[in-house]
Amino acid sequence: MQMNRRNALKGLAGGAVGAWAGFRLPLAYADDYAGRFFVFIQADGAWDPTSFCDPKTNTPGEPIINHWAESADVEEAGGIRYAPVAGNAAFFRKYHDRTLVINGVDAQTNSHATGVLHNWSGRNAEGFPSMTALLAVQHSPDKPLAYLNFGGFAATEGVIRFTRLSDADRIHALAYTNQLDNDEILRPDEWSVLQEYRARRAARLNEAPGLLPRQARNRRHYASALSATATEGLKRYADSLPGEDELERDVQYAYDGDNFWNGLKRQSQLTVLAFRTGVAVSADFFLSGFDTHRSNDAKQHWLLRALTESVDYLWEYAETHGVADRLVVVIGSDFGRTNHYNAEDGKDHWPIGSFVVMEKNQSWTNRAVGETDALHFAHKINPTTLRRDDAGGTIIYPKHVHLALRRHLGLENSAFAELFPFPNTEDFRFFG
Repeated sequence: MQMNRRNALKGLAGGAVGAWAGFRLPLAYADDYAGRFFVFIQADGAWDPTSFCDPKTNTPGEPIINHWAESADVEEAGGIRYAPVAGNAAFFRKYHDRTLVINGVDAQTNSHATGVLHNWSGRNAEGFPSMTALLAVQHSPDKPLAYLNFGGFAATEGVIRFTRLSDADRIHALAYTNQLDNDEILRPDEWSVLQEYRARRAARLNEAPGLLPRQARNRRHYASALSATATEGLKRYADSLPGEDELERDVQYAYDGDNFWNGLKRQSQLTVLAFRTGVAVSADFFLSGFDTHRSNDAKQHWLLRALTESVDYLWEYAETHGVADRLVVVIGSDFGRTNHYNAEDGKDHWPIGSFVVMEKNQSWTNRAVGETDALHFAHKINPTTLRRDDAGGTIIYPKHVHLALRRHLGLENSAFAELFPFPNTEDFRFFG
């Protein structure tokens, strides 16, 4: 115990706060947030929309686009058409009334790096943050863990910090810094002296002359990470987390030499409890493996089922914990896959993809907008009518989706969003 106490004194007195796996805490905790919560799910590697939400059957005289279409036809739930494979039927039959599908989104690239950047920032060049970051800084920058990220694209461009979260035990370690195996490391009088010293040191750092704006901001963040309100928020979150045996485990699938891991259900648990206890407002989920250059159908169908079953779990868990009525879910990928199979029965990169947006009790759901032809080429769409318009319409690009989402989610005129504008961009009325 003597060694533990010595190490704790060195680390805490030296300012090693928030060092656990990149955890960084912004200003102060606020428990009066009454707005929406946001989950963006990145299907990493490029999914196959023609086997999901933009289903395509085979065209005579053209290469086979989908093997499933050799013996089945497109199905429909409400106003949404889907491919009758994987878990699509169960998903869309249950959730069509809270779902908008945006098809025919052109990422303008076959490069994974550019596709990820374009779809999740709205621009195909670096320099724009994720919408998840903008939502966190706009709606509640003072949450202890305002922006959670479980992998994938998480550019912040300095507007806020993200928390890379996977290990629930580390949340407990952050919340209860004077505990080791549920025993206090320092006596109460020692802990009090250390806190007083730390507060004086933080004040001295904040008052140093000639600080650049970034330095001043970082020092305020350091001080706020130690505030009582931030600590109480983390304790509330840590206390809400189930034990390791009650957290969902990653599910593995192996096929044709590739291994896939689905951790979305655990990500759902950790995120919903963060929302419920008031420490976060937005999160990026991550499911990889969609780059199916071999054995496309077996892999895509498993991954799509894993995705839809996990999104179902997210909604059910959110219902259980009372946050489903405030939840917005956005699902997307790098781009799509080719309209034919390659020599290894896989599919290669194709720039046309889709987005799925989910929210309860909305007038704009239960439909699909955007349009592609029988071979999955995008048609031009009229931004106002959302119908095909070869003469006066435009191809849908990720910037159109981002611009419309910004308006719908309350970002359109925010100070930080205005730093990252989409000038000369058509105004698609996806959300009315």
